[in-house]
Amino acid sequence: MGRAEGRVAGKVVLISGGARNIGGASARMLVAEGAQVVIGDLLDEEGAVLADELGANARYVHLDVTSDEDWRAAVAFTVAEFGRLDVLFNNAGIFNGGQLQRYKRAQWQEMLDVNLTGPFLGMRAATEALIAAGGGSIINTSSIEGLRGTPWAHGYVASKWGLTGLTKSAAMELAPHGIRVNSLHPGRISTPATDAMPEDLIPIPLGRPGRPEEVASFVVFLASDESSFTTGSEFVMDGGTITAIPTKV
Repeated sequence: MGRAEGRVAGKVVLISGGARNIGGASARMLVAEGAQVVIGDLLDEEGAVLADELGANARYVHLDVTSDEDWRAAVAFTVAEFGRLDVLFNNAGIFNGGQLQRYKRAQWQEMLDVNLTGPFLGMRAATEALIAAGGGSIINTSSIEGLRGTPWAHGYVASKWGLTGLTKSAAMELAPHGIRVNSLHPGRISTPATDAMPEDLIPIPLGRPGRPEEVASFVVFLASDESSFTTGSEFVMDGGTITAIPTKV
């Protein structure tokens, strides 16, 4: 099967948390637009099924984003399979919450390990390959919680604010190498987990949650040469949530 022409034709993309939801939708859209994609995740069965579905231009690799070894192996696998790495999409993330005085240190550390240290390790592992490719794009999934404060989500908010800042510092350092670094800031996106939440928990002026495909469209833009003059920026897709009243508690 030959590579289709499209907005990211010729690009090789490594995605963490790529087996489902935003990551899965992005993998599908990137392949449809001509990219070759490596799906990294802990969900081995789902990731392998998605890679099979997408055909010759997709692969799956087991990836624990808290592991230096896994990151190095994932980058090496990507280059071995497709010859280069042009785009790193740091999408893997988790959430826990709790009242401040009852919030356990282990919960706090888990948020930082996955949501902040994970992308840091990914960027560090991928930089050499991106430079070898002549530059490229790093896309980090932060959150609207990386732009504001929300009660009961202290570790998550801290990790996402940290990722917003890390995106900006990496953008400055890597710009001379032709590597762009930007962050995505989704609000409530329709997934099995968020669909189980009360509808009025997070006010959405547009009246509905977003779809994973709506975030994926930003991923394609940032992976493509259309965003060639864009780095260190935040891209918000939240239906207007961040302009609305604070989250109810």
